[in-house]
Amino acid sequence: MATTPRLPQELIRLKRDGQALPGEEIQAFIQGIADERISDAQIGAFSMAVFLNGMNREEVVALTTATRDSGHVMQWDSLNLPGPIVDKHSTGGVGDLVSLVLGPWVAACGAFVPMISGRGLGHTGGTLDKLESIPGYDPYPAPERFGRVVKSTGVAIIGQTGNLAPADKRIYGVRDVTATVESIPLITASILGKKLASGLDALVMDVKVGSGAFMPTAEKSRELARSIANVATQAGTPTTALLTDMSQPLARCAGNAVEIVETLALLRGERSDSRVMQVTRELAVEMLMAGKLAASREDALAKLEKALTSGAAAEVFARMVSELGGPADFMERSDHYLASAPVVQAVYPEQSGTVQRFDTRAVGMSVVELGGGRLRNDASVDHSVGFSDIAGIGEHVDNQRPLAMVHARSEDAAKRAADQLRAAITLGDTAAEADTLLQDTFRGDT
Repeated sequence: MATTPRLPQELIRLKRDGQALPGEEIQAFIQGIADERISDAQIGAFSMAVFLNGMNREEVVALTTATRDSGHVMQWDSLNLPGPIVDKHSTGGVGDLVSLVLGPWVAACGAFVPMISGRGLGHTGGTLDKLESIPGYDPYPAPERFGRVVKSTGVAIIGQTGNLAPADKRIYGVRDVTATVESIPLITASILGKKLASGLDALVMDVKVGSGAFMPTAEKSRELARSIANVATQAGTPTTALLTDMSQPLARCAGNAVEIVETLALLRGERSDSRVMQVTRELAVEMLMAGKLAASREDALAKLEKALTSGAAAEVFARMVSELGGPADFMERSDHYLASAPVVQAVYPEQSGTVQRFDTRAVGMSVVELGGGRLRNDASVDHSVGFSDIAGIGEHVDNQRPLAMVHARSEDAAKRAADQLRAAITLGDTAAEADTLLQDTFRGDT
């Protein structure tokens, strides 16, 4: 016989005093948030109690599944998709255009990728902002259209709708103003609540570490990766988390339209050994193996190479763009459609040297200040601005090889961004090597 859940304030008191919460009562509390029976004050008190006292894995699993089930959970059975439903999520960074390449690439190998992505947050670029550089692209299609595009092309990259994990939207808004964002249990449930509502067969997570990472330390990034892999797997979605380097911009560019340009080059098979392509390839291997589309790493790599060199991955991207409202000839005429900044200038170093390290977060914030991100939630984005041809760690720069090219709306904006970029990059006279790109792999257990 089911028991009546205790009052919200009693549940908060238990967690305040460091006790474990029953799963069914977590479920009732989160549903109360979605139904707006729980106040913002109670959400804030609950979040602070979790922040201070933590949660055990069973509690985090209950919190995650309750967040997932607080709204619509996608069902794909009626579409009779002839392949696994897989997805990837990243904690974000600078020059991280992985999703734009990964989704079409994995779809070209037989997977179906209903990718729910977000806008820029803080210094991190947003996948939706990048895609909206493409005229006509609709990131919020009706559910029926979303399903139709996933079935016909294998991938659709869209934004979160209001009925997907609605409890998380309220919780996150309160966490943001109550200094409770940096909680591993709350971050885990927030990320996975939305992702698992997509009805996935498997998930691959890209957790960043370094000066451009979301988490403040390598230890916290590692803790988050382990938590996500284990909690998602125990919640019924097999998940692998990769720990990857974000100590410098992942791609050679940072912005919106400039990252779409780079995406097209990568999908055409250019710069196949770049850092961004190496990370994308590792995530793609994990997705194919998790979806049982490859029997081994070698098998997965062979399938991916064929999908890239044959042009199949690029074709999938082109179809996705077209079916979500973008130009049918975007791949062939992208320069005709993408906005270009009025001012494009080289950023030369004040003295020659070898790039030793980056303040990657500062690079991302410079893009935001150029207009490529948001200082306020309701602000518009200038898709044309950013940096391209960014020098990497270990590369020599001088009056012939600039630190980067800046794309700006005005001469003054270009000068400010150039000064910020110089301040964000440390030069020296000694050789330097980038940190290891793939630093660890965490496979979920139950």
